[in-house]
Amino acid sequence: MTGTDLAAQDAPPARPGAPAVSGTTRLYAVLGDPVAQVQAPAMLNPLFTRLGTDAILVPVHVRPGDLDTTVPGLQRVRNLDGLLITVPHKADCLRFADEISPAARLSGSANALRRGPDGRWYADNFDGAGFVRGLRAAGHRPETATVCVAGAGGAGSAIVVALLLAGARVTVWDTDTARVQRLVERLAPTWPGRVHGADGPVDADIAVNATPLGLRPDDPLPFAPDRLRPGTLVADIVMKPRRTALLAAAEACGLPVHPGAPMLAEQLALYREFFALDGPGTGAPGPLATGGEPAPAAVET
Repeated sequence: MTGTDLAAQDAPPARPGAPAVSGTTRLYAVLGDPVAQVQAPAMLNPLFTRLGTDAILVPVHVRPGDLDTTVPGLQRVRNLDGLLITVPHKADCLRFADEISPAARLSGSANALRRGPDGRWYADNFDGAGFVRGLRAAGHRPETATVCVAGAGGAGSAIVVALLLAGARVTVWDTDTARVQRLVERLAPTWPGRVHGADGPVDADIAVNATPLGLRPDDPLPFAPDRLRPGTLVADIVMKPRRTALLAAAEACGLPVHPGAPMLAEQLALYREFFALDGPGTGAPGPLATGGEPAPAAVET
């Protein structure tokens, strides 16, 4: 019996459903701080298996101060084809891309970067498209809604852009008022009169938590559901726990709720195209996204 045979004999059994990893496996990483809450590996790794794609997605815990060394280092790994980006790095990671989609440029943030066959890195943002698709799949109609979004960070900005593309009227607020002002000033010329800043929740059909509040058990609520008018849909993009404290408080007030998981689930088809997962290796780059809707003429590239 060879040494290789002995090693295989002694190796622990693979977890059911775990992707096989070999010297030909292509790598993807999801970057965040923290990463314990990320759901992308549990959704994309089974997708790789179903597609017969020799690839694996792993979480990588990166502090903000380490991005400048970590991201360029990962981009030099020749069998790494893409990065997913989560809180709090979505805005900062734009600078590591050679080409930026209209959706990412408008929102000022990216949640996906891929290496093209030309070696260049392409950035896009599917948070907004996933959120809007998730609303529609649950029977809600963002195109006719007034929406208040708490959070003007990476995910919040992307959601605001996608809601505007869908036809909604949007008010956004954040504890960082300067960030809200920058976002509104960037978007108002494309959607005059349809996007505004505020200093707290306002009367709306849909109230969205697009902040990280809710990831930790001791987090305060991002806003008070009992101050919303009856019938307001309360949506939370925090995915773990599924029933966040905000959603529980909203239900206690008799308000309908929408959890965060559909936002990621609806992004799977977009990731599949963006990363060319149906083809071998890196594949040909798909078109850069516009948030799930036609790009406004002012931002076409």
